[in-house]
Amino acid sequence: MTPSQLTFALLSACLLAACASSPNAEKQAAMADEARKAAGSLAQTLGGELKQAMTAGGPEAAIAVCKDKAPKIAADITQKTGMQVTRVSPKNRNPGAVPDAWEAQALADLERRLAAGEKPETLDTWQVVDTPKGKVFRYAKGLPVGAVCLNCHGELITDGVKAKLATEYPNDKATGYKAGMLRGLISIKRPL
Repeated sequence: MTPSQLTFALLSACLLAACASSPNAEKQAAMADEARKAAGSLAQTLGGELKQAMTAGGPEAAIAVCKDKAPKIAADITQKTGMQVTRVSPKNRNPGAVPDAWEAQALADLERRLAAGEKPETLDTWQVVDTPKGKVFRYAKGLPVGAVCLNCHGELITDGVKAKLATEYPNDKATGYKAGMLRGLISIKRPL
């Protein structure tokens, strides 16, 4: 190998190594702030839609918001931010909303923090992970169960809600919660 070929090979290896490294802590914190804003936007927009539906038609009307509007809201935020935004839960309604291994671990960690006394609104976590397609920034924000959530997700739901859930979500697992529990996550992925 000639000296110029060796220099080129070393520079190429250094460039590849730099590209393959994880973002520094400052960059990760900035990405977490962006993800936190996207998660907040989803929660706020969905919350507003749910409040309107509850006022207009009660809990039965709110079920349609979660089924039809929530995925569209997440898709809009995904399009605006370039981050993949979804909601997942091990006790899911939507069969496509099952947590992957990273999300399941994040939820378990957030539940431990909640049990240790951390406030639900501060429960989030992030990490850069290696995937077969490259590094991905992962972010998870806990979804705490509020009092209004118990109308459709609690232990004692009305017959009307049960009937609507049986129609809309025949394999529903998302009931039996108590206020303050985590129902799942807002999950965000950003390829690096």
